[in-house]
Amino acid sequence: MKPAVEILSDPEALAHRAAELVLHAAQSTIGRFAMALSGGSTPRRLYELMARAPYRSNFPWHRAHMFLGDERFVPHMDERSNYRMAARALFSQVPIAEANVYPVPTSGVSPADAARAYERTLKSFYGAETLDPARPLFDVTLLGLGEDGHTASLFPGTDVLSERKRWVAAVTEVPEPRITLTYPALEASRQVIFLVAGEEKRAIFARVLQGEQDFPAARLRPTGGLLWLADAAAAA
Repeated sequence: MKPAVEILSDPEALAHRAAELVLHAAQSTIGRFAMALSGGSTPRRLYELMARAPYRSNFPWHRAHMFLGDERFVPHMDERSNYRMAARALFSQVPIAEANVYPVPTSGVSPADAARAYERTLKSFYGAETLDPARPLFDVTLLGLGEDGHTASLFPGTDVLSERKRWVAAVTEVPEPRITLTYPALEASRQVIFLVAGEEKRAIFARVLQGEQDFPAARLRPTGGLLWLADAAAAA
């Protein structure tokens, strides 16, 4: 399925559009709503908006479950932590139950153990050991795009790109070890939304949209919809 692309005027408009889409998806879901969050500056503005009116008061926080698409292998309160960013911008500002937020364990374990533990968490939440295309793991998955074409912590040239069985993997070939959801888990979503902003993303955005398979972001094939939200600087 060809991905949809929406071009917004600037990062602020992009964040508002993403907030509208996430709110609509949550309101349209019956029962629990599961979302995989992305790190970075562009989604941070989205989280800040979700924590404010009108999104905050209209969002079904009591049935929302928040996961991380990837995480740096650092303590949760480290400034590089995706969990720390999301907690400050969103979790601490809204009435979501602590039990409904699922950080990646990064203390007292090895990266491999952390990946195995997070996979157990996902499988327990999902209620099965294998993914069923007819029953996505997530309702919405947010992703970003790196200047090298990576998304989540799926970097070019890393072993995790060929992983099709595990849901979570440790990525240790990079300078800073990371934990990431694999393609099978990221693709098990009703809606995948990429957020792309800034002139520095222009070249890679064009090449990924052309489907160049050297770039991990171009290989994603979700079971549901795929939408790219980009600002004018990235899409010019």
